[in-house]
Amino acid sequence: MELFYSVFVFIFGLLIGSFLNVVILRLPKNEDLVFKRSHCPQCKNQLKWYHNIPVVSFVLLRGKCAFCHERISWRYPLIELLTGLTAFWLFPNDPSYEAIGMAAFYFFVACIFICHFFIDLDHQLLLDKLNIYLAISFFSFAVLHFHWSYWAIGSALGFFGTLGVTWLFYKLRGQVGLGGGDIKLFGILGLYLGPTGIMMNIFLSCLLGASVGIILIVLGKMTKEKPLAFGPSIILVACFQIYFPDYYAKVLQWFL
Repeated sequence: MELFYSVFVFIFGLLIGSFLNVVILRLPKNEDLVFKRSHCPQCKNQLKWYHNIPVVSFVLLRGKCAFCHERISWRYPLIELLTGLTAFWLFPNDPSYEAIGMAAFYFFVACIFICHFFIDLDHQLLLDKLNIYLAISFFSFAVLHFHWSYWAIGSALGFFGTLGVTWLFYKLRGQVGLGGGDIKLFGILGLYLGPTGIMMNIFLSCLLGASVGIILIVLGKMTKEKPLAFGPSIILVACFQIYFPDYYAKVLQWFL
């Protein structure tokens, strides 16, 4: 029974991952997420249902379109596997209603993070539509589990702190340092992370983003003039804080 449940959870995650691929591809273009049939982005042929089996179809088709034989991006099976493994990891083996509820909350947050991560890589956008769902989830959780001062101050620091720094940077340099989506995401994360957590996220994500940018410039993959998507750095640090709290606590002790 336990094995059946684990397999079911993993397959459920794969199916959700397949849907996340649709969200990542279509949401920035304001395309329909539900009723529009899947098609090859190269030849535009509509895909059959058996072309859309998560991971399996990619393997059987050898990573190529069934019609035009153009290569299919490796990101499709990667996102499906990532979501499947996340579901397998988060959902408990001996579930109670409370445990399933908590797992569903953290899984939903992970799905939003995955969409944000790849959409920002592609378009340098952290979409308000995703931020709204994330804000509702974190606010609901924070009201039930934290003192109001924890989430209110954390959110205020995340939003107004980064907004103030961005405004000051613009006045001094004439350049926009952070996009609106980044600022909103910091404010939303502050609901869950609290004052100390959001300040650490800002610091660590800036450190991570700067390090990645320097490495890419040294390797000749980007220039100083080309902006780097900052959302992935924010999300990676937030994942570390939320999903690996014990390791994050050790990092926090080291800094403090």
